[in-house]
Amino acid sequence: MGMFSGIWVPLVTPFADGAVDHAALRTLVGRYAEAGVSGLVALGTTGEPAALSEAESDAVLATILEAARELPVLAGVAGNQTAHLLERVARLNELPVAGILVSAPYYIRPSQAGLIEHFTALADLSTKPVVLYDIPYRTGVRLELDTLLTLAAHPRIQAIKDCAGSTETTLALILDGRLQVLAGDDANIFNTLCMGGSGAIAASAHVRPERFVAMYRALAEGRLVEGRAIYHELAPLVRALCSEPNPAPVKAALAAQRLLRNELRAPMTRATEALGRRLAELVLD
Repeated sequence: MGMFSGIWVPLVTPFADGAVDHAALRTLVGRYAEAGVSGLVALGTTGEPAALSEAESDAVLATILEAARELPVLAGVAGNQTAHLLERVARLNELPVAGILVSAPYYIRPSQAGLIEHFTALADLSTKPVVLYDIPYRTGVRLELDTLLTLAAHPRIQAIKDCAGSTETTLALILDGRLQVLAGDDANIFNTLCMGGSGAIAASAHVRPERFVAMYRALAEGRLVEGRAIYHELAPLVRALCSEPNPAPVKAALAAQRLLRNELRAPMTRATEALGRRLAELVLD
């Protein structure tokens, strides 16, 4: 099993009175390390990177890297200007990140040929492993299977965070075997692991992370009945955490556990009061 396996937590960015709450961020990192997660993702979608300034993004990544110590950290790389992202990758080459998580350029919807050129240019420059991030409902463009199989030939493109919602594509990538397939849609974690996927990058694992780790370990070791039972236990929580735009439900749940303040940056809004009450019931039970 390669490095990109197990449960990875795409960290939220805590705020306090509008500023990044680095103390709360360090507490979260320690919590997930203790729970036995395989790695962390900094500045992924759940971390609200589009709402951060460049200086804030750099500071968030620095805090996570310092607090994580030996725990691997993936750095999110997102945008729609290849040249700008190449500059970002060059800076990340100098940092002790385990790899970079790269989504398709959003909004402009390039062709599949353009996507191959984009990811190849970034992977050519990177000295770190690259994890593809296929999330068409946010970017507006899907990485087709032929495109993914072409990119899988690049020596530094080693894994994919799979949010495309296609069981056929997920299975084809698992059977191909060159990319480690990480579930990115929390509702599909169990299915992906049972098909032979390597793990998950799961926002829901912010809450009860030790149970997500236990589910992964049970399934990886062939203990299907145990893994399925844990999945059924977690299903109501996952459903609630995915019922409103991410990361509002995750932050509401963590706030109920007094791990951070329930703050997001506009245009994101807090979870509804009804969902907040439901999450509090689930996490404090």
